[in-house]
Amino acid sequence: MGYYIEVPQSKGKAQQLVALHNAKIAACLTSLDEVPDDQALICIVDNGPFEAAGYCYSQQELDDFSSFDGRFKQWVLMDKALAEKLSGYKE
Repeated sequence: MGYYIEVPQSKGKAQQLVALHNAKIAACLTSLDEVPDDQALICIVDNGPFEAAGYCYSQQELDDFSSFDGRFKQWVLMDKALAEKLSGYKE
């Protein structure tokens, strides 16, 4: 199941996460082991008319988001507790 973070505008979600939640633009990582324990990796996927900001809460989610499917993707790191709260993630 996917967990997504909502922001006010349907486009420009990476920049909104930076401005609203102190996120940092990041490169695509290949392993969650590369993410600091207090940080969450978020993948912003451009779906044309809107973007989706998906929380990569597991290695499988990261693998799914990072697979090539022709859509433009951006990556941000942000506070993990905040990402979990905003996305509704529950272990």
